[in-house]
Amino acid sequence: MNISNYIKGICEKAQQAAEILAIATTEEKNEALTRISESIQSSARKILDANEKDLGEASKDKLDPAMIDRLTLTQNTIEGIVEGIQEIVKLDDPVGTIGPMQTRPSGITVAQMRVPIGIIGIIYESRPNVTADAASLCLKSGNVVILRGGSESFYSNQAIEKCIIEGLSKTGIPSTAVQLIATTSRTAVGELLTRKEEVDLIIPRGGKGLITRVSKESKIPVLKHLDGICHVYIDKEADHSKAINIAENAKTQRYGTCNTMETLIIHSDCAPVILPKLLKIFTGHKVEVRGDKKAKVIIPTIKLASKKDWETEYLGPVLSIAVVDSVEDAIMHISKYGSKHTDSIVTENDKTAKKFLRQVDSSSVMLNASTRFADGYEYGLGAEIGISTDKLHARGPVGLQGLTSLKWIVYGDGHIRT
Repeated sequence: MNISNYIKGICEKAQQAAEILAIATTEEKNEALTRISESIQSSARKILDANEKDLGEASKDKLDPAMIDRLTLTQNTIEGIVEGIQEIVKLDDPVGTIGPMQTRPSGITVAQMRVPIGIIGIIYESRPNVTADAASLCLKSGNVVILRGGSESFYSNQAIEKCIIEGLSKTGIPSTAVQLIATTSRTAVGELLTRKEEVDLIIPRGGKGLITRVSKESKIPVLKHLDGICHVYIDKEADHSKAINIAENAKTQRYGTCNTMETLIIHSDCAPVILPKLLKIFTGHKVEVRGDKKAKVIIPTIKLASKKDWETEYLGPVLSIAVVDSVEDAIMHISKYGSKHTDSIVTENDKTAKKFLRQVDSSSVMLNASTRFADGYEYGLGAEIGISTDKLHARGPVGLQGLTSLKWIVYGDGHIRT
């Protein structure tokens, strides 16, 4: 296979499909999504069989348990994919919506209209459900998508793509509106990243290595986040019960997600009371706890944290704890070591809360809530294509609106500029 010609061909087909999809009605897009969900549901057995092949290869390659967990599909997973698509059908279509109109002194009326971005390339690892999720979100927002899944989910992705093509074939939307790159060659990724004339946006979903590579090599704008070094700060005026529950949930509800707490920051006034209780809870969850010198004085059995710990996204049962003397110190720690993903404060003091919410420069900043809520579904977006810690275009969980752009429209009645 000539990879360059292969990717060029995919991009050319995508361009042709983009012209049709951009003007598709909401009803046409919803019909396509409905057909896709029906196809996935009726082909569940074939998808699971394909997934078994991927799991067999993963076992031979001795992939780590976390990777295998993300790779594994079940009947419940398939049902979840179907339900997720049906939820996207119910969401409002952002395409074509017009913002507030303003009549200018000249007499013209101006406003902004939401439009599709165009062609989006999504490069992802492990999770086969991303194939369906990404395709569905892009279709609803009027975008053609080129998918490149990880080699470990090669067969699962192809099985899901077949369902998408089958669903689209029953509608007026071209099947080439969703294309899966059917090769595991790393060269294909590099080639896609150069196609700036056809592809409008690249979204990488995966580990830091993948995102770093894509960011470095891409000639196309990239929507991304590198790390999820999330913090929970327990203030001296926190409700202790809330603080303990939030800290436990933020760390232990799931370990391998980008919105899991990696560092707990706690005020020195309440640390002697709360930390021993939390240590007992985290020990019960088999979480390894590390801490700074102040934390170690309170709970001597923990390991001393290093500078590297504050900079690490563990994605596992390890937690670092820092004891501070003020909310300003907590904000300073987050500013120095955070990844601008998600940070939360637990406090009953309104002034302290407002200071934290205003000054912490992250894509999601929370008050009295677990960082695990940083998610498109929880934010009412229906689903998300990923999370962005960039400040341009879209920030935080990216749903349908984040997959659109804006253009100005101007209404006149023979108006000319003098």
